Amino acid sequence: MPERPPLGSTMTILEPLPHVLAFYDGRIAGRRAFADGPNWVDDGAYELGIASYAIVDGEDALVYDTHISIPHARLIRSHLEARGVRRLSVVLSHWHLDHIAGNEVFADCEIMAHVWCAGEMERRKTRIETGTEDGAPPIVPLVPPTRTYRDVLPIEVGGLRVELRHADIHSRDQTLLVLPDQGVLLAGDALEDTVTYVAEPQGLERHLIDLERVAAWGARHVLPNHGAREIIAAGGYGPGLITATSRYVERLLRCPSDAALAEEDMRSFVAPELAKGWIHYFAPYDPVHRENVKAVCRRGTV
Repeated sequence: MPERPPLGSTMTILEPLPHVLAFYDGRIAGRRAFADGPNWVDDGAYELGIASYAIVDGEDALVYDTHISIPHARLIRSHLEARGVRRLSVVLSHWHLDHIAGNEVFADCEIMAHVWCAGEMERRKTRIETGTEDGAPPIVPLVPPTRTYRDVLPIEVGGLRVELRHADIHSRDQTLLVLPDQGVLLAGDALEDTVTYVAEPQGLERHLIDLERVAAWGARHVLPNHGAREIIAAGGYGPGLITATSRYVERLLRCPSDAALAEEDMRSFVAPELAKGWIHYFAPYDPVHRENVKAVCRRGTV
């Protein structure tokens, strides 16, 4: 078994676009960050690759998700401050643990989130802090948002226009960040490469509606939290990632009534989108796909 590196020591800092930094960790063959056994740090984040982002303009920065651990968050903050950032704020994409684990490091900053994200964090606070929500490790203390919104929240980061936009994709409390003047979309977990993770199978029809709405925003650069390091580093994905996600969800919804489709492996299931280069095959998503199919079939036919 390879020696486990200290948390944060394998994180790299990418600059995919002007004013945008990505703090990327994981997708390292044979490496686990937290433990050999099942845990949310490795199985839901590090193994698949995970990025938090920062939008930076002069002395102002907006951090999009606080990463998978306190050491990661400390590295993000120290890097931004070393670049001359003096005013920091945070946006949480949604309540899942791999996006909020470093909140304590930014407890003196404004932390923004959708009102439903704040509600989920409050409702689950005891379980998250005791490690009984999604298993180990616990997040102690769980630092909540200080500001909430419902539909759209426009803000400024230095001289940059930024919009927080709510979307019911992956989880109903998802916040996407849009830089409208640059055509940039920070997508949280609404989009992933290779496939989306079905956290709320009963919401898939709503997810499809909002995926269509997001596609209409016209983003040219799409930066998901879970994607390929080299693609994020090169400026992100194109709008094909949105189309690929929509088609994947549409096929998932057919699985309860199409046994042959439900039996396909992931590579076959998304073959047309792989061929177009919208997404890329990454083997650790095979079990994600299998669990997605099981979750949709358990909820019944559409």
